[in-house]
Amino acid sequence: MRIVIAGGHGQIALRLERLLSARGDEVAGIIRRADQGDDLREAGAEPVLLDLESATLEEVAAHLQGADAAIFAAGAGPGSGAARKETVDKDAAILFADAAVRAGVSRYVVVSSMGANAKHEGSEVFDVYLRAKGEADEYVRGLDALDWTILRPGMLTNDAGTGLVRLEAHTGRGPIPRDDVAAALAELIDTPATAGLTLELISGSAPVTVAVKSVAGN
Repeated sequence: MRIVIAGGHGQIALRLERLLSARGDEVAGIIRRADQGDDLREAGAEPVLLDLESATLEEVAAHLQGADAAIFAAGAGPGSGAARKETVDKDAAILFADAAVRAGVSRYVVVSSMGANAKHEGSEVFDVYLRAKGEADEYVRGLDALDWTILRPGMLTNDAGTGLVRLEAHTGRGPIPRDDVAAALAELIDTPATAGLTLELISGSAPVTVAVKSVAGN
């Protein structure tokens, strides 16, 4: 498979790129700084230099041509202000989804956030972030051309992954290692029966493959 990841230098994305390239997939990661390229190459991914905050629909779609799946894993980051929550977490997410439709890429997976809600109230930066993520998720759900899956991890940690998770429509809050988020994403890409699902992910007792098959069968 050829898989294109937006936010290719993110902590989850780099882990995912290693997993996908190790299993033989062709992976491209979209980055906005050239100095990030070596990290992607080391992970086995092809770096694609493109700023999703300024790129046109046609430019993004051109990089998605021929892909079998697209993953939106970009984010403004914890140190950014409210404005970039809008331009990255919402606007860039919508642009990438539209570009996938334009390029004919139907399999589409979103890394969202637990608590994302377009109607979330509050004026703090994190409130803006949850609203932006929620609005982007709602937009993706409305695109009939996409076989979308939205993944909402709990509190992200850098602990070593255990491979044991809880994956359900509603899990309640809890931690999840980034290693296990990446493993779940790799499995979700390969499981088109999860299309149309919004799923929460925290650490649990089920192996990733079992957890994904379980939700796919519901």
